[in-house]
Amino acid sequence: MNIEFDLAAARGLPRYVREVAAELGLGSGSFFVQLDSPAHAYLAIDERLPRFPDRELALVWDEEDGWALAVETTSAENLTVLAYLGGDVLPSPAAVARFACRPLSEVLSDSPEPPALRTAGDHDDLIQRLGRYTPPGDGPGSPVSPGPPSAAPVG
Repeated sequence: MNIEFDLAAARGLPRYVREVAAELGLGSGSFFVQLDSPAHAYLAIDERLPRFPDRELALVWDEEDGWALAVETTSAENLTVLAYLGGDVLPSPAAVARFACRPLSEVLSDSPEPPALRTAGDHDDLIQRLGRYTPPGDGPGSPVSPGPPSAAPVG
């Protein structure tokens, strides 16, 4: 899927992630959204885990697996996923916040497997659901800010 070509979804995803950050009491500078396929988001958490005291904790989202709790690695490798929220690729911001705030002993897994949340037929549903997060007045015919839509820094 390529969210960047649907204006409402491209504007809705950053707003959705901003609402998740707000539920967690985090500022808008604590996350970014990437609209390239697959679309994903990164939200920094201001906590460290005793198991990984020198690594930053984050919530990450992508259009296939939904939300996950992860830690930074010590190299240029991908993040290490500790747990997936599952259930829905686009849960309410309050549900994501509840997931992130659960005691880590309840969410950690030795080998978390990505949930199978989306199939090829789910493309239109996700685009439509993200479009609902489009700020008022940002519908079709609204002016589009200049610049490429592939990276949407939020702040």
